[in-house]
Amino acid sequence: QPQPVESGGGLVQAGDSLRLSCVVPGRSLSTYHLAWFRQAPGKEREFVAGVSWNGAITDYSDSVKGRFTISRGNAKNTMYLQMNSLKPEDTAVYYCAAKTTVSGLSSSKTVYPYWGQGTQVTVSS
Repeated sequence: QPQPVESGGGLVQAGDSLRLSCVVPGRSLSTYHLAWFRQAPGKEREFVAGVSWNGAITDYSDSVKGRFTISRGNAKNTMYLQMNSLKPEDTAVYYCAAKTTVSGLSSSKTVYPYWGQGTQVTVSS
């Protein structure tokens, strides 16, 4: 089973950029749809962005569209989230999630069985 590991979080100022990485050591993700979710204190975990198994389809939440870019790495076990023009409301723990291709790419957290431990992103104003 995939065991995603996130990295790249940190403390930045509003307007700055960060790139998050998701790696699954020793396992190819070429047959999995992948997504980023985030959870702010006291709030539900929410969908941020998703990418299909072959990279052909991407999806974004309205709150990040035009600022964030999801991509799959050349290595078959990596995924990235480039975050530009960060805002204080982007502050959250960001999670990498994976699901098989039995069904399509989804923005619902309930259909993703494989999750990382998360990486903290804090944006100061």
